[in-house]
Amino acid sequence: MLKKYHLLFLIIGILLAAFIVWYFSNIVIYVLVSVVLSFIGHPLLKYLDKIKIGKFKIPHSLNAFITLLVILFVFVCFIWFFVPLITNQANMISNININETGDYFKDNITVIQGFLIKHNIINADETIISAIQAQIESVISIATFSNVFKNLLSATGSFFMGTFSIIFITFFFLRDEHMFSNFIILIVPEKYEKEVVHVLTQCKSLLSRYFIGLILELISMMILITIGLSILGVKNALIIGFLGGLMNIIPYLGPIIGASMGVVMGVTTTLSLGMYDQVGFFALGIIAVFIIANLIDNILLQPLIYSSSIKARPIEIFLVIIMGGTIAGIPGMILAIPSYTILRVVAKEFLSRFRLVKKLTEKI
Repeated sequence: MLKKYHLLFLIIGILLAAFIVWYFSNIVIYVLVSVVLSFIGHPLLKYLDKIKIGKFKIPHSLNAFITLLVILFVFVCFIWFFVPLITNQANMISNININETGDYFKDNITVIQGFLIKHNIINADETIISAIQAQIESVISIATFSNVFKNLLSATGSFFMGTFSIIFITFFFLRDEHMFSNFIILIVPEKYEKEVVHVLTQCKSLLSRYFIGLILELISMMILITIGLSILGVKNALIIGFLGGLMNIIPYLGPIIGASMGVVMGVTTTLSLGMYDQVGFFALGIIAVFIIANLIDNILLQPLIYSSSIKARPIEIFLVIIMGGTIAGIPGMILAIPSYTILRVVAKEFLSRFRLVKKLTEKI
C-alpha cells in the first residue's frame, strides 16, 4: 500500500519543502550566506588550528571566533575606506555647472536632443539639459551619505537582525564544520547516508575553492582597473576600480555594467573640474582600461577559477550562466555556477549510469 503511493508522498514532500523554503526565505538566505562565509573562513581556521605555542594549543572555538573577527574586520575596512570615497564622488557631481557645461557642448547637445525627441526618449517640450539636471539631482539624492544613512535607519530592525543572524550562524558553522552536513544527513533516508556524505564533502571542497578563487579574481580586477585608471590620471580611479571589480561577480554582464558606471563617474568628475576638453579622452581611456582588464580576466583569471576550482569546461559554464540568467536574471547568473557544481556532484553520485552524466562529471 505504501509503495503504491510512494511517488505521491515524494511529490508532496518536495512541494512542502519548497513551500517552507519560500515562506522562510529570509532565514534560508541567512543560512546560505553563513555557509559561504564559513567556506571562505575554513582555510584560515585550519591554519590557526595547527599553531602551537610550546605545548599550548589555541582552543578550536577561539580560533573560530578569531576567524570570524578577521572576516568582519575585512568587511568593515571596505566600508570604512570606500564610504568617504563615495561621499566625495557625490559632492563632485553636485559641483557640476550645468549651464556652463551646456554652453560648451551646445552643438553636440542639439544633435543628441533632436535624436532623443525623434525616438520619443524625451518629450518635445523637454530639453536635454533639464533631463540631465533632473538625473544628476536624482543621483545626488541617492549618493549623498546622509540620505543613505536615513534609508538605513528606516530599515534598522531588519538590517541589524539579518547581520546579527549571519554572524551568529557563521560562528557555529566555523566552530563545527560538519553542522550543516549533519543537518542535511538527518533529513535524507538512512540508506543513502553514505552517498550523501560523499556528495557534501565533494561540494564543500569544490565550492570552497570556487568562492576563494572568486574573491581573488574580484580583488585582482579591482587592482588592475585602479592601476590602469591611475596611469591615465583619472581622479576617482580607486572608487571606479572598486565598483568595476565588484561588478565582475555578475558573469558576462558585470564588466559592461562596471564599465558603464566607470564612464559615468569619470565623465562627471571631469565635468565637475571644468575639464570639458578632456571628457572624450577620459571616457575612451576608461573603456580601454576595462577592455584590457577583462581580457586579462578572461584569458588568465577565469580559466584558473572556473576550470580548476569546479572542474568544468568553459562551454558548460557559458551555457549554465545563460540558463541561470534566463530563469532568474542577474541573481540567477550569480548563483548559476555554485548550483551547477552541486548538481554535477549529486548527479555523479546517484546518476552515474547515464553516459551524459559520466561525460559531464568525468573531471570531478
